[in-house]
Amino acid sequence: MKKKKDKILSIDLHGIRHKQALELVHSTLKDCVSAGNFSLTIITGNSKVLQDRIFNECLESTNFTYFIPSWNMGQILVENVVL
Repeated sequence: MKKKKDKILSIDLHGIRHKQALELVHSTLKDCVSAGNFSLTIITGNSKVLQDRIFNECLESTNFTYFIPSWNMGQILVENVVL
């Protein structure tokens, strides 16, 4: 997990097999939740299969806001805001 200077976290899944990528996403989200509010960029590349698996297996059961931005179809943006 890489921290950027503006407190947006990112993980790059290029070159990682899907099983390990999903494990990394799960563990990163778990770490992020403990910090409260967060913004996470998951760099997936152009693998629609991996993106679908992340949506189905990691994100759909959460209250996070997430989407694939139109300006970069190879990433998923995930945010959590606790009021």
